Amino acid sequence: MAPERPDKDAIRRRFAEEARAERPDLALLCLLLAAEADPALDANGTDAAQIELDRLAGRLPYGLRGGRAWASALAGLLGERYGFEGSSADYQRLESSLLHEVLRRRRGLPILLSVVWIEVARRAGAPVYGVALPGHFVVGFGDPAERVLADPFAGGRPLTGQDAELLVTGATGEPLEPSMLVPAQPLETVQRILNNIRAWAAARPERTDVALWAVELSLLLPSHPARLRYERAQLLVRGGEFLRGAAEMEEYADVLADVEPEAAEAVRRSARAARARLN
Repeated sequence: MAPERPDKDAIRRRFAEEARAERPDLALLCLLLAAEADPALDANGTDAAQIELDRLAGRLPYGLRGGRAWASALAGLLGERYGFEGSSADYQRLESSLLHEVLRRRRGLPILLSVVWIEVARRAGAPVYGVALPGHFVVGFGDPAERVLADPFAGGRPLTGQDAELLVTGATGEPLEPSMLVPAQPLETVQRILNNIRAWAAARPERTDVALWAVELSLLLPSHPARLRYERAQLLVRGGEFLRGAAEMEEYADVLADVEPEAAEAVRRSARAARARLN
């Protein structure tokens, strides 16, 4: 008998609990996120994804030392042997942001391919971390001061300091700052994945459902922008839940009132307009 799929409330409770753990599990958070998107992803599916990460880690050679050796070994295993990489077409697919689908397809966005690298390497004992460059997530190995970087989206291509500079300049027009190379924490990575999903949904007005759950999961993270509450209210209105959306707009306006009274009044006008749509 197939296992019963946990209901949405149970998934979200577990997501919130893991996000507040002393050491949040990046792979688990990504899989709980994926369960929001894919109703077919049950406990067996999440276990299978974790087992696949374990299996891949077991294919790495023993006795590796130093960031460059680890980076080379991961590129050989995941990039060359198993063909994990990305292309421009992957930006058009929601599956490219879902860990279990990235493991199955061996295709995904830079950040999800980086999650695969991080989780496989971590299981093998590598000193690994994510690097949230503007516009392009990559992976680092060893002491961050060494700057041993690799690009999983390009199959594990090594990145020099100049390569990283070009990635940042191409995305922002600004120079690379040392702060951009600081190791990304698991919750920062999850928030960036959710931001990508929100951006994907924003380009597809018919996918308000995806935008809404991505915002709602973001709101479960311990630290999040207050404006997400207003974004959620707008999505509720767009989905026809005018009263709930208007009520949440008014609550957000109350929060804004002391610091941005004009913005608060604009939000209240939006709330009144939402209520008027019931007449």
